[in-house]
Amino acid sequence: MQRPEAWPRPHPGEGAAAAQTRGPAPPAGAEEPSGLRLQEPSLYTIKAVFILDNDGNRLLAKYYDGTFPSMKEQMVFEKNVFNKTSRTESEIAFFGGMTIVYKSSIDLFLYVVGSSHENELMLMSVLTCLFESLNHMLRKNVEKRWLLENMDGAFLVLDEIVDGGVILESDPQQVIQKVNFRVLQSAKEQIKWSLLK
Repeated sequence: MQRPEAWPRPHPGEGAAAAQTRGPAPPAGAEEPSGLRLQEPSLYTIKAVFILDNDGNRLLAKYYDGTFPSMKEQMVFEKNVFNKTSRTESEIAFFGGMTIVYKSSIDLFLYVVGSSHENELMLMSVLTCLFESLNHMLRKNVEKRWLLENMDGAFLVLDEIVDGGVILESDPQQVIQKVNFRVLQSAKEQIKWSLLK
């Protein structure tokens, strides 16, 4: 069976009458089966990023769409994901119609969540960038205590990587440079305002 776009169409400048003289119209139902349709590409690839401790408690979380609108739904989702992933060696999980990539480090679990049709390599690039950026910022101490002491920096790192579900950056060096620039700008502003008082 031919695809619909292969059926005769009028050439530019020809009318509908010319198209009818070429042959029959495509049969009804000549569309592609719904299972073969590709998803429309979207920049909004990330549904959530969160970091849990080794007991499954939230330390840092950002949700980028309305899949889990309430804090209670988010916490239940995080607990379920933690229970499914905390005892496995794999790096990818499929849960609740979503693709989840994750990594553990000492007493932390880092998660990046996308839709079920999302490319795992894209999600993994975000996870790797997050881990490497935190690793640099925390001076190779990616663990709960150091994360809690540097939570502002951790949120800055995450904001440089993902904004509203859109991946902005996947190079840890670029992220660290941007975070350092933002911190420097903030420090300059504070000095400026303290001198004006």
